[in-house]
Amino acid sequence: MSATTTEGQKAAVDSAIRSISHIATLPEVTVKIIELVEDPSSTAQDLHHVIANDPALCSRILKVVNSAFYGLPRQIGSINRAIVLLGLNAVKNISIAASLAKLFRGGELCDQFSAKDLWTHSIATATCSKLICDELKLGLPDEAFLGGLIHDIGIMVEMQADRQKLVAVFDDMTYDRDGVPTTDMRELECVHFGADHEQFGAGLCETWKFPKSFSYVVGHHHEPMELPADHRTLACVVYLADRITAQVGCGFRDDIMDTDLPQSIREELGVSLTMAEAIRHELPKAIEDAEASFG
Repeated sequence: MSATTTEGQKAAVDSAIRSISHIATLPEVTVKIIELVEDPSSTAQDLHHVIANDPALCSRILKVVNSAFYGLPRQIGSINRAIVLLGLNAVKNISIAASLAKLFRGGELCDQFSAKDLWTHSIATATCSKLICDELKLGLPDEAFLGGLIHDIGIMVEMQADRQKLVAVFDDMTYDRDGVPTTDMRELECVHFGADHEQFGAGLCETWKFPKSFSYVVGHHHEPMELPADHRTLACVVYLADRITAQVGCGFRDDIMDTDLPQSIREELGVSLTMAEAIRHELPKAIEDAEASFG
């Protein structure tokens, strides 16, 4: 969680996460996969053994790696082959992503918000994050995809913990004639919940025992430059992806009042406006491929 988180905000986050054990508990196989990959002594064979015991997860992973989204030259018929070609870390991230879709089921909360719109936005931000990483050759495409996928997971914590408080947040929101928010959603979350979705999301990542890099992304995707310099990259990627996705109008965007791409963030990554425009142009087709893979 952010260093600026107060004791009161931490207490609000801890209380909410304790109250939603059904979302705060990852599938057992996913937990095992995270533990395995974080253990330096684990082997590809160990990972294969865990995944092979869950046929449904096996088929979801193979669906993803054989999809247009990955664009591999030939079909992969086994988890072993996927691990050899993509690496343990990539298969871990695909496994987590494949198990998250069901957490975003919850229907329409009110006129301004539905879990489906948030999932659409999350898939789009994940896809855009991967495109940015590929363009910059950062070597983190799967980590970027997962970071983008879970960046707003704190909103689902709020929805599961207290739907009426989240309705109150949206009741207090104001918008211009184009539907762009003119109030700061995060400030309203703090009024009604005692913390904002970045803090709830970072708390959930800690409960899930995710690698620290994901807590940084989820907890700072609105203010990535607040992070220490050596932890900013992924959060800056997701920050830009979040705004590019809002520019093209993909799903939920109520927490983004301004879709400009600040020079400080672009310079941190080395992303020019021309490059951002090229990614924006490429995004709709890439989102289509990702939705077919992870939907």
